[in-house]
Amino acid sequence: MSISGRIFAALYDRMMEGTEKAGLRAHRQALLAGAHGRVLEIGGGTGANLPFYPDQVQRLTVTEPEAPMAKRLARHLNERELPAELVQAPAEELPFEDGSFDVAVSTLVLCTVRDPERSLAELRRVLTPGGRLLFIEHVRSEEPRLARWQDRVNGLHKRVGQGCNCNRPTLEKIRTAGFAVTDLANDRLAKAPPWVRPLIIGTATTNGAASTA
Repeated sequence: MSISGRIFAALYDRMMEGTEKAGLRAHRQALLAGAHGRVLEIGGGTGANLPFYPDQVQRLTVTEPEAPMAKRLARHLNERELPAELVQAPAEELPFEDGSFDVAVSTLVLCTVRDPERSLAELRRVLTPGGRLLFIEHVRSEEPRLARWQDRVNGLHKRVGQGCNCNRPTLEKIRTAGFAVTDLANDRLAKAPPWVRPLIIGTATTNGAASTA
């Protein structure tokens, strides 16, 4: 457990407070209204999604690989009456059987995982046929000038943001992993640095055929 990891976990909610109030919290609430059945959330962080899971969720499993975050997440889970469990595991190595979940949730996670392709393959594996992936992710900009700026600052951003990449083409990776994107909206992360503002919110299903590209 690194000192920087403990500090980042301790300050995370405070750092995100303005962004949450300026629209991110509303995006979480709207997206998670569609969660139901057996739900897996990867990279649960400090538990920002927990207030928004509806009664249709029969069982919630939240993974979080970082011990400082998991400690705070466990406390927040205990404060809520949710049929939930916490599993400390990375998205690249989900310790669940094939087809274990009806819905998977990823919010501001695929920017940070070590291997996004493997993480998405794992999500597709543990979802039922026709299962859904609900996502909110900041991504590489479609504006060439901003995208070049993201490339320039990404090295520093990763060090400051505990491995967060600001220039990942996450939507492309979701599709390449074999998900069919059925709903998609674009927005900006308000009160965030310009290079992390491009945002996608959407739903994808496992009905897509895996791409060989």
